[in-house]
Amino acid sequence: MIVQRIIGKIILKKLVPNKVIVILGARRTGKTVLLQELIKKLKEPHILLNGEDILTYELLSRRSLIQYKNMLGDVRLLIIDEAQKISDIGLILKLMVDGIHGLKIIVTGSSAFDITGKLGEPLTGRKFSYNLYPFSESELLQIESGIEKKENLRERLVFGNYPELSFMKNRTDKEQYIREMINSYLLKDILAYENIKSSSKIIELLKLISYQIGSEVSINELSLKLALKKVTVEKFLDLLTKVFILHKVTGFSRNLRKEVSKSSKWYFLDNGIRNGIINNFAMLNQRDDVGRLWENYIISERIKYQNDNLYYCNNYFWRTYDRQEIDWIEEKDGKLTATEFKWKEQKVKEPVGWQKNYPGSHFQFIHSDNYFDWIK
Repeated sequence: MIVQRIIGKIILKKLVPNKVIVILGARRTGKTVLLQELIKKLKEPHILLNGEDILTYELLSRRSLIQYKNMLGDVRLLIIDEAQKISDIGLILKLMVDGIHGLKIIVTGSSAFDITGKLGEPLTGRKFSYNLYPFSESELLQIESGIEKKENLRERLVFGNYPELSFMKNRTDKEQYIREMINSYLLKDILAYENIKSSSKIIELLKLISYQIGSEVSINELSLKLALKKVTVEKFLDLLTKVFILHKVTGFSRNLRKEVSKSSKWYFLDNGIRNGIINNFAMLNQRDDVGRLWENYIISERIKYQNDNLYYCNNYFWRTYDRQEIDWIEEKDGKLTATEFKWKEQKVKEPVGWQKNYPGSHFQFIHSDNYFDWIK
């Protein structure tokens, strides 16, 4: 069964002549399947190329508008999967969209730092970019009932939401799939970047982050534990965000003396990858990190919600030096919404410091029994 991706509807609406649609996401999130579904819905002649195919490279390498027009003929829909593999892809696409009237282009890329760097400047004002993440819970409603959702949630906190995993029933198969993902796919882009030769330090860094979910991360401390320079640790963290493994959240402050604003928290964009890094696929009743798993999961789901609904806001956490804190702050159109996360329902009070300094804000408590309306 094919799960229809929410972002697909947005892409269809934004696909207009002489613009480029860029779909970015980690490997195995379903970019190729999404392209196939878009092709079915568009029902028009098209040319589909794969950037990893040497023939595609040879076809596009000579930047000639006449050659591209001959290649396309009367076709006005060009689709390129894994476009970041093609040298000078940004300049190639710019030449096409500027020189071939009525041409619509869709490209995908697994590596944000690579394809964005190549497309950014040449395609300024000529592209719309969208991220594709693992399945969201809203998308999974297509293949599960409301009754199944509660039990499946416990599984997802352990194994995550990568598309192929959602159709696997055997736990051993899921574990093997995630380990293969980590070893063969997720680190591939990073190791190819700037000639990084070994994944050992990257894995060590990810393990340290895994145990600090929900806590502020000290770059100095990471630097000491890894025996790496601060600038190297910062570069690795930046790369891990750009290949859709980690997500960074900074501290919120309106320059009040007691507010912590210079530190950051780091979350995995998928729980299964986090648990694979530390090699712990035990179920919730056998774990002591359920709170961290829940916080990581609900934040990743909220990020998907924001992405799929084009809900643009600033995300933060909030903490003061006298240990008052809130897990998640959203700032949109000058309004603040503060959210606290707990796995189980309990009494949660709005911090006095927050209430006093931001009286017009909204405070809410999200737990495993009321979370769905917040992310669907």
